[in-house]
Amino acid sequence: MFFWERAITGFLDGLGLRSLKSRIIVFALFATLLPSITMGWISYRNNRRAVDEKIAQELNSLTSHASREMELWLQERQYEMRVLSSSYEVSENLAALSGGGSGSAEMKPLRRLQEYLGSVGEKFDDYEELIVADAAGNVLASSRTPAGEQAKADWLAGAPSDGTRIGNVFWDRALDAAVMVMAQSVTTPGGERLGTMGAKLNFSGIDGILGNYAGDPSHELSILTRGGEILISTRALDVPFKSAKLLPGTAKRLFERMDVVMTYEDVLGVEVLGALRTVPGSDWGVVAEKDRAMAYAAIKDLRDTTLAVIGAVALLIALAAYLLGLTIVRPLSRLTRGATRIAGGDLEVSLPHYGRSELGYLTKVFNEMVERLRAFRDENAAINRALRERNDELRAQTMIDSLTGLYNRATLSELLAKEMARSLRHGHPFSILMIDIDYFKRFNDTHGHPAGDELLRGIAGIFRSLVRSCDMAARYGGEEFLILLTQTGSAEALYFAEKVRRKVAETRALNGTTVTVSIGVAAFPENGADVDSIIHQADAALYRCKRGGRNRVLGALNTREEEEAGLAEEAGV
Repeated sequence: MFFWERAITGFLDGLGLRSLKSRIIVFALFATLLPSITMGWISYRNNRRAVDEKIAQELNSLTSHASREMELWLQERQYEMRVLSSSYEVSENLAALSGGGSGSAEMKPLRRLQEYLGSVGEKFDDYEELIVADAAGNVLASSRTPAGEQAKADWLAGAPSDGTRIGNVFWDRALDAAVMVMAQSVTTPGGERLGTMGAKLNFSGIDGILGNYAGDPSHELSILTRGGEILISTRALDVPFKSAKLLPGTAKRLFERMDVVMTYEDVLGVEVLGALRTVPGSDWGVVAEKDRAMAYAAIKDLRDTTLAVIGAVALLIALAAYLLGLTIVRPLSRLTRGATRIAGGDLEVSLPHYGRSELGYLTKVFNEMVERLRAFRDENAAINRALRERNDELRAQTMIDSLTGLYNRATLSELLAKEMARSLRHGHPFSILMIDIDYFKRFNDTHGHPAGDELLRGIAGIFRSLVRSCDMAARYGGEEFLILLTQTGSAEALYFAEKVRRKVAETRALNGTTVTVSIGVAAFPENGADVDSIIHQADAALYRCKRGGRNRVLGALNTREEEEAGLAEEAGV
């Protein structure tokens, strides 16, 4: 016993820990840091494992669903090709062309075949071009190229008679787009091969599939070939087709270890976590990726917070141990004597506790420390609440136009994009009213800008009183306003616009001045396939209102009406 005591004492003396105070400080730090670091490391490891499992589940779920949807998409295209190739129009006219006719006798079935392909191509958005070729691969008719201008397409030769052949993906210079090719043999009822029907498919349908599943901004979905080419991706890639490629070794590892989450650099050189699942019926794979830094951001914050807490606790424990070392001798003597009595079997030990003694002072310091920590926690909570409230106020201010109290243009763009996505998903229409105050500059020049501002606020109040809770009114700029009517077609929108026009006309501004508005109306999908085109159509209708005398409501023109209006304008009518 004395040997170990002398050895430990010599060891501590050799470290420079000769005083009782320094030994207590070191022991307190060791006793604090060892379990804290151990528990922190265990917690970090468990959380890291949980995050890894969650990421793997997310990525594998994305690839599984997207792969299944891609498989269904390919099966639908194959079914469509079988149906189209077995059409009476295709087989009859191809049989007539294969019969060796010439001159006018051959032109009629060729023209009918060309017209049939053109009408079918207009009905299916996924097809860039439909082609019918003879058995030698010579193109006879196309949905895009006029008859007589087609060339031989080698990829159409050799199509199987009992299925659809899925070809490679390539960049079509004529279409200026990446396309995937399919070929289906056209046969007689007896099984004799007449020729081939082929199709060049775009990736709009695939793009929609990927976009539906990559809802989280931190997730990216891509279609990858075994050579590493990115066919399509939810990530914005400012590079031409087949220039966006993963390293061959990366692509190979992804295909060899399907459903296994791996770390690698994506096509933009960003380190990501990714998993792949092949698309049945094709040589592609669906890759789900997540930015590695974003994936482990919470773990990194937890690690940094844990280290900060351990450091803070160590500092506080060192301070407490230092104070304890200064005042420990006498209380330690009493504790030693009390321990000796207990060791002798005397359990009736009552150590005195004085409010001003060393133990009392230590208790007071500890209580004050706890109270300070509690106050610090409450103070931080109050500060955080105030910051959150202020952030909410600032966010609200950035969304609202300060003069009219309506949504501003930045918020308008965001809400229109969301409404477009919702309408595409559910098949609902929506309408846009582009509103301009007639002769507003004249009103400003006559009555002054304060009166003009008051007029803008008054008209904004009219809009708020008329729109439904699901609609949205915004200041588009200057004296222009925009009203979004959700799930509303053009007819209902025109009726509502007329109601707005009458309500404004009934209102009297400064000194009884009559104020009127002109309103252009456009609807989705009737007048455009995206937000920009619908706004453009509504703005064009508003312009026609201005040219027609103002104080009126006009709807957007369809393509034929626009052409007639343009011709009339050129003719001076």
